Amino acid sequence: MSATKVRAKNAIAEPADIDRTDRAILRQLQRDASLSNVALAAKVHLSPPACLRRVERLKRLGFIDGVVARLNPQAVGAGMLVMIGVVLDRSTPESFAAFEKAAARISGCMECHVVTGEFDYFMLIRTQNGESFNRLHAEQLLYLPGVRQVRSFMVLRSVLSTTELPLAV
Repeated sequence: MSATKVRAKNAIAEPADIDRTDRAILRQLQRDASLSNVALAAKVHLSPPACLRRVERLKRLGFIDGVVARLNPQAVGAGMLVMIGVVLDRSTPESFAAFEKAAARISGCMECHVVTGEFDYFMLIRTQNGESFNRLHAEQLLYLPGVRQVRSFMVLRSVLSTTELPLAV
């Protein structure tokens, strides 16, 4: 009888659970998730049924969270990117929880991260332009609970922006 690993639902596998072919599949899907299974199989040198089994396994193991379309921010009226550093007035579990719940409801908030250093959080917000950001700032950001300080950094030009994660060989 062979021993198999039993995973809790939503448990994420370890990188050691995948091989070179799995990594090749993940690389290709990060570049273009709209590839058909037949095209993906050809790129990673597998038969289509074997490729499909591997993709389903990678999903089951938690390596693939989902498949989405990347939209052009300018085309959808969200061309301005603003990075925001937030300092809370208190460092308690309650103040962090209240802030995080409210931050999730901010219009155009793409990311919110707890960080170390001078700030407690960094947020990435997409908005149409400077005027719309000023409105967002006055109507939403100023009312986030427990905030002592908000510093905004408007992005002038993006040098690199990717969704591709580095994968070992």
